[in-house]
Amino acid sequence: MSCYPRLVIAGLKGGSGKTTLSLGLIRALKEDGFKVAPYKKGPDYIDAGWLASASGCACYNLDPFLIGSERLLSSFLNHSLGSDISVIEGNRGLFDGMDEIGSYSTAEVAKTLTAPVIVIIDCTKVTRTVAAMVLGARRFDPEVDVKGVVLNQLAGSRHESVIRKSIERYCEVPVLGAIPRLAEAAFPERHMGLTPHQEHPQTEKAISFAGETARSYLDMEKIVRIARGATPIMNETETRRPGDAVNAESFPRVASVVRIGAVRDSAFQFYYPENFEELKRLGADIIEFSAITEGLPSDIDALYIGGGFPETHAIALAGNARLRESLRNAVMDGLPVYAECGGLMYLGEGLLLEGKTYPMTGIFPLLFSLEKRPQAHGYSSVEVVGGNPFFAKGTVLKGHEFHYSRPVNAGELKEFTFAFRMKRGRGLHEGMDGICYKNVLATYTHIHAYGASEWAGGVLRRALEFREKRRTMREA
Repeated sequence: MSCYPRLVIAGLKGGSGKTTLSLGLIRALKEDGFKVAPYKKGPDYIDAGWLASASGCACYNLDPFLIGSERLLSSFLNHSLGSDISVIEGNRGLFDGMDEIGSYSTAEVAKTLTAPVIVIIDCTKVTRTVAAMVLGARRFDPEVDVKGVVLNQLAGSRHESVIRKSIERYCEVPVLGAIPRLAEAAFPERHMGLTPHQEHPQTEKAISFAGETARSYLDMEKIVRIARGATPIMNETETRRPGDAVNAESFPRVASVVRIGAVRDSAFQFYYPENFEELKRLGADIIEFSAITEGLPSDIDALYIGGGFPETHAIALAGNARLRESLRNAVMDGLPVYAECGGLMYLGEGLLLEGKTYPMTGIFPLLFSLEKRPQAHGYSSVEVVGGNPFFAKGTVLKGHEFHYSRPVNAGELKEFTFAFRMKRGRGLHEGMDGICYKNVLATYTHIHAYGASEWAGGVLRRALEFREKRRTMREA
């Protein structure tokens, strides 16, 4: 039985200040000598990147839809070992989920982890009603352990006093902090969330500002006591690595190292650390490189291109003609490539931005335009129905979609096949996703290795086949 000091930072709605509070708390704790394990509830990559930057440790996503409650707990237990405190940032409102019973909500994660919850409340243009909101949150689901609240966007001392006294009188829950309306906008937003920390001009300054805010306006001692008072966890999964119990047919670790390239730079930054961990666990050596400034690494056995914002780096990506040409040649030679979202766009013919076309690799004859409104945003589910390099037909995968781009000429595709039929979500074209060519599969659907146990094994298997084919050809 272990304590695992931990906190869930929740809000009553999106945009209430959860990320700023989580970043500030993590940075302040780190400066006080705590080793902090950061987590993000939900599939979000951008907030997770900020949390990792604030803590200096990898941030793991805890998403009951993508990976299930059992693996969520296993992941938390294993990745929290050796840490002094874990901070889990929720998403949306505390009880918001996929349906009227709140499936896959932050509240569900808090209950799975038996974690105390601190709720941050946007107090703009409201006073005593905040107490009703807090009381409702405490009584709505008694199994959710709301241990305190942080008031945000306060207009002044009188505003704070009325709300504090109302909460103390009616709610029997402590106010752990009161943050005034701050003039400095340290975290600019783009699309559906924060600007990625890789693209922020002053990431460290912004995080330091959040840490100073936490020190100035939070009762850090009480917050630490609440985390340390979390119910001890006893579960057999804490002795396992997260990937060990994926399924009975887990792909065995390969005898020698397989080299898998990964495009990782400010244009392509959307990766779950667990995906790399699973590839490494099975015997892969990850070779990271930049699509903006570098060429294709030599002697790689497969390539993984994650999501990101290639549109903000279109000029630089188009300018790296050496990589685009070498990748086209490698694909023709049979290099296995798995690409998601931004990676899919990079494998297209080009990006249409403000009337100008920026050439990409041209693996698929797809032109992508960027729209002002989201083209897909939410959880997805696909069934593998077509031939492809990595998954057996009949496999069902859970994932999510997050993009403003759309292919403007997908109806003209003829010689390409689709691997996925959308059971939930939009996909690439007419309810299909996962476009394939030779050993390439590119998809709008993001998947998580813990919820798609077939993925890492499929990539390793195809990489081994390609390596053996290349060795045979060299010896011939």
